[in-house]
Amino acid sequence: MSDHRLGGQPWNSAIPYAPRLPAAALAGVRTRRIFAVVLDLIIVSLLSGGIWLGLSIVTLGLSWYLLPPIYPIVSFFYNGLTISGRGRGTPGMRAMDLEVRMTSGAPVPFLNAAAHAVLFYISWTFAPILLISLFSPEKRCLHDMLAGLVVTRRPD
Repeated sequence: MSDHRLGGQPWNSAIPYAPRLPAAALAGVRTRRIFAVVLDLIIVSLLSGGIWLGLSIVTLGLSWYLLPPIYPIVSFFYNGLTISGRGRGTPGMRAMDLEVRMTSGAPVPFLNAAAHAVLFYISWTFAPILLISLFSPEKRCLHDMLAGLVVTRRPD
């Protein structure tokens, strides 16, 4: 199946947003995203903890004052590299059978993927913003819309 197809339906790249995705592409996306986020938070926490511990040992604890931003930095690159990579999703998303694409159907560039992560973590400061996906026919959250992305099920 080519990169510009999803569920047998061709993406319309002539317009910036393809509003009619096949129902199968969106089935169970919200629930799967919740589980994917939990898995990804665990992975990012383990990575951040490992880096923190490694740097603490190497610097004999002198880097402790510089380490508080380690979690956001790891998260930024984790999301940016995994979503823009071949797998088109974080390990949590791939485990939940999800992928991320631009609304045109194109693969996601690193900057969009990293901005998506930043916007996601900012949206947690006012959690009711996440409820926008309940009213979006494409099950997109506000951070998806702002980054120009859509999260769907992986095609067979």
